[in-house]
Order: sequence, then structure tokens, then C-alpha cells
Amino acid sequence: MNYKLIKFEVTEGVAKLTLNRPDKMNSFNAEMHSELRAALDSIEVQKTIRVLVITGAGRGFCAGQDLADPEVRFTPGQTPPDLGEVVKRHYQPLVMRLSNLRVPTIAAVNGVAAGAGASLALACDLVLATQSASFVLPFGKIGLIPDTGCSWQLPRRIGQARALGLAMTGNKISAQQAADWGMIWESIEDESFTSRVDELSQQISLMTTKALVRTRQAMQAANTNTLEDHLSYEADLMSELGQSVDYVEGVSAFLEKRPPKFTGA
Repeated sequence: MNYKLIKFEVTEGVAKLTLNRPDKMNSFNAEMHSELRAALDSIEVQKTIRVLVITGAGRGFCAGQDLADPEVRFTPGQTPPDLGEVVKRHYQPLVMRLSNLRVPTIAAVNGVAAGAGASLALACDLVLATQSASFVLPFGKIGLIPDTGCSWQLPRRIGQARALGLAMTGNKISAQQAADWGMIWESIEDESFTSRVDELSQQISLMTTKALVRTRQAMQAANTNTLEDHLSYEADLMSELGQSVDYVEGVSAFLEKRPPKFTGA
């Protein structure tokens, strides 16, 4: 596919997806959503891909929904379009795809992440941000709620008091504060950001992909499982992974005191 609004490249097992509307702070429109779906489809079939990194072009990560997009645009006096249908058509599938993607995901937040842009970052397994980056949930200022899974993700990451505070005030939070609160994994000095993202993505690309994805699934299930149910679920996952090629390789490498060579199988 010839991408216009994203960049998609694969190098040594690492897929890098760059939102590429820098003049619009990488805000979403229908065409970008279509290209995102195509890129995620390709990850499912390209088995050499072991990790996905999502970042933004220019000075921002993503400013959320582009309000000039015909799907949501209206003028005063008109009846606004049904935003719920837009969410169901684009954002809900995007979050579910990331939540169930067959490889681990990293959000490399290189600038402001606002609205659905912040939600997109939180939908990834790990979030790294430059120290100059920031997160803001401005939904309440235009009469909406945090969507794209944000109202589900945020309280689980930082607790309900802080999540409600950010959502209700629309105040901007720095990357460092987000890291201190447990909202993201790391806040990194701007000049070291690219090398740190490359280092982490390479590290994860060499690990056992299936086990990392099952770890994601186990932690997601912990939100609703009882302890007894979750212990049984863990046992089921251990039965599956204990029969995997990567488990045999990992134990063999440990006993032989050599680096493992995982294949994702």
C-alpha cells in the first residue's frame, strides 16, 4: 500500500509506524485510520515483525481527532454528526487491534499527545516520552468524555482520583509527571530519546514474542478475574508456553550460558 498519512517501515524485526500529518499535529482523519488498519493488517501477516513502535512526525505525537475532517465537521446551526458512530467505526477497532496485536507495542511520544492521541499512547503496552512531551485530555472543554479507551486505561494506570482530575480539568501533564504517576514507562531526555527507543525496541524484538503478548493478556484479564479464576488462567497460559519452541530454547540457552535465539514460536 502507498501510504500518504503514515510512514511504515520494518527493520530487523522492528516495525515503525509514524503518524505523518505534521502540519496538523498528526491528528486523525478517516484516511489516516484506513492507512493504520492496513499497516496493522500487514503486521499480522509479516511474521518477521517482532515489535511495533508508534510515533509522530514533526513536533507532536498526535493531537487527537481532526475536527476539520468531514466525518465530524459541522457548522453552528447544523446538527452535529453522531460521534458514537465515528468512535465505533474507527477508534474502537483501532484500540482492540492494538490490544490483541500479535506483537508487543511501544508508543514513542515525541511531543504533545492530546485527546485521542493520548488515548492511542495508553493503548500501547509501553509508553516512552521525551521530557518535552506532554499529555492532555481536553474532552471536557468541548463537552465530551475521554474516549478511545482512555476512561478504561487511565484509572487503572494512575488511580481514579488522578484520572478524574486530569479528565475534568483538562490540565496538561508533563512527561516526567506522567512517569512519576505510573501513567507511562519512561520520560527520557530529548537528545537521548531516539537511541533509547531503538534500544528498547531491539531488546524486545529479540525476546519471545508470544510470551510477551500472553503477559499482556494475563494483566488485562486480571482486571475482571477473581483470584481463583486468574490462577487457573495463569496455569493455562503456562501449559501453552511450556510447550513452545521458545521456552525450550530459553531454558537450553540458560543452561548452556549463551544468548537465546527466539523465533516467536
